[in-house]
Amino acid sequence: MDGEVKQGQEPAVHHQAVMVRETLDYLACGPGQVVVDATVGSGGHAAAILERIRPGGRLIGIDRDSEAIERAMARFAGEPVSLINENHGQLEVILDELGLAAVDGVLIDCGASLEQLTTERRGFSFRMDGPLDMRMDRRQETTAADLVNELPGSELARILKEYGGERRAHSIARAITAARQQQPITTTAQLAATITAAIPPRARPRRLHAATKSFMALRIVVNDELGALRKALDAAIHRTKPGGRIVALTYQSLEGGETKGAFRRASVDSTCLPFPSNEGPRVRVLTKKVAKPSAEECKRNPRARSATLRAAERL
Repeated sequence: MDGEVKQGQEPAVHHQAVMVRETLDYLACGPGQVVVDATVGSGGHAAAILERIRPGGRLIGIDRDSEAIERAMARFAGEPVSLINENHGQLEVILDELGLAAVDGVLIDCGASLEQLTTERRGFSFRMDGPLDMRMDRRQETTAADLVNELPGSELARILKEYGGERRAHSIARAITAARQQQPITTTAQLAATITAAIPPRARPRRLHAATKSFMALRIVVNDELGALRKALDAAIHRTKPGGRIVALTYQSLEGGETKGAFRRASVDSTCLPFPSNEGPRVRVLTKKVAKPSAEECKRNPRARSATLRAAERL
């Protein structure tokens, strides 16, 4: 997903696709195959996959972010790539609309892109002042500002603790509810300052910004990232051909847990899946231990450090 932001907006940034070699090894795709990149971004993984499925192959690129689709369209003009501006949680519907009963492989790369995180007006980052937005799909109505200003304090605390692992969730929620009574919290800088002030200096993390976990939690909920991932994994298991591969790249424990759970369920008993059958196990898990980026890649791209890869083969 190594694209760049349009000229006239924020300075150009380049997203380096993570674990490309490992992703290709586990996907094991070849000429003439149809492969889905369910989070195409700017196309870093997609470009590598496309080279593997030539000649005669077809890539289906999905992304809920219209700006990512625009970058991918520019990159893959004239190539055998179908780009769909939609949530990957709708994978089942997308394949139906494309007339594809099954595909040879599916890649799901979770989390936010560098372009989203470094574009002020998208409101994902506590490091830059921008509108408190965080929507990956800007067609949806609910923003982070809506959650922060409208949810009861108890619900805010639950979100921060459950999705961000924030130990001081209740203190932060109380600070937010007190601050919004004075004036609405509408910018990332306002929210970051409120969160930081709610944590005593000695209790603030040394290696992370004090707002890191809270911002992540809000982003996950605004975009229903775990729900979308769950649906995408279930659909991928259902619609991948026997012998095909499903690969998921995750960056935090909740995403990893969803992926591990989906693969485990499908490897044991297909009757408990959203698309049950009497076939028995649907997949063979290929990563008994998660694959991680090499030390060399982490040195070259520090953002890769939190990545983990899980893969399964359709039976």
